[in-house]
Amino acid sequence: MDKPAKPRSPLKILVLDDEPFMLKLLAHVLDELGFDSVLTCDNGRDALARVDAPATRPDLILLDLNMPDMDGVEFVRLLVEHDYAGSLVLVSGEDERVLQMAERLIKAHRIKVVGHLNKPFALEAVAEMMRQCEGLDSRQRGASGRFYESDDIGAAIVTGQMINHYQPKVDVASGAVVGVETLVRWQHPTDGLVYPNQFISVAEDSGWIDELTRVVLREAMRQCRAWRDAGLDLRVAVNVSMDNLSSVDFAGFVARQAEEAGVSPSDVVLELTESRLMLDQRAPLEVLTRLRMKRFGLAIDDFGTGHSSLSQLRDIPFDELKIDRGFVHGAWRDGTARAIYDASLTLGRQLGMVVVAEGVEDQEDWTLLQRTGCDLAQGYFIARPMPAADLPAWIDSWGERVREWGNEPVESG
Repeated sequence: MDKPAKPRSPLKILVLDDEPFMLKLLAHVLDELGFDSVLTCDNGRDALARVDAPATRPDLILLDLNMPDMDGVEFVRLLVEHDYAGSLVLVSGEDERVLQMAERLIKAHRIKVVGHLNKPFALEAVAEMMRQCEGLDSRQRGASGRFYESDDIGAAIVTGQMINHYQPKVDVASGAVVGVETLVRWQHPTDGLVYPNQFISVAEDSGWIDELTRVVLREAMRQCRAWRDAGLDLRVAVNVSMDNLSSVDFAGFVARQAEEAGVSPSDVVLELTESRLMLDQRAPLEVLTRLRMKRFGLAIDDFGTGHSSLSQLRDIPFDELKIDRGFVHGAWRDGTARAIYDASLTLGRQLGMVVVAEGVEDQEDWTLLQRTGCDLAQGYFIARPMPAADLPAWIDSWGERVREWGNEPVESG
């Protein structure tokens, strides 16, 4: 009997490497994995020409860093100038620290990095990396892949185009679903679902971030109440910008919204994302202290990155520490990331905080958290962010998954 045909992917892929053997090998492997649209280039200039042409513009580029004439770092800088809106996977023989530095540079250019493959690579590693690339076509990124202007964002907020998705948080020891993080999306009338990396920085720079946060928080509390009425005991987290804390009336606003929604402050976690430095600490410290006195939860988000620091842990009464995904995903094989993960976990425990690991994307990440006794986890291995209506069915399917692992039946909460 004939084997069933493998499902084919519409993802457009460009492989850029100066070694002819590597180009042929990756093209063959990708074809075997079900990718029909794979182009290869042995130099950066030809690759940029493919990026510029609508018919060949890739959704994903597999990029070698160390090439003659134009190396991978220069190529990435030129990708920005050519308005590339897709994603990258690094394929390189450089050491781990160099690859990590290159990934950080690419992210600073606001290009998505799925991960990296070390040469020589195992075919299984390519297969796993491509599984992480599922759904990277232009429809998932938003049709334009562009950044938006201040007036566009203001109009979207006023007309109700900003919607909440929710990513589950689970207890590592039991598998129980204990809460969700609220993540805003823009349901654009022509561009489809637009992700925060395309509009949050503009909202901060143009003064719309406070109104956006209030819209997100108001809806999240309403949804929290609806879930509790349906028997789902979930703690809801909402991201708060430093700009929200510049006004001392923000604490009062949060408290009023909780009261109007019928939600206990202890069921709400405010995750502080510090994308910019806190120059005047007086208003933010007042707001955060008042919120904590009202029994709202406070989390320090993306710990170990940006401006998050030990002095913040000393000065602000956080009760939750979220370890950034860069120190979680792949820490089981990356000695540097593992050292930072271990130190963050130990620090959180010593301060009596709940520790949450972000970016749990595979079984190995999950196993590391179980082995080290991390409290909570979130990431694509557990679930992607989803509309509120999808959460009850997902909780049922997650419970089945946990039971298959040999845990006790899971109840939410």
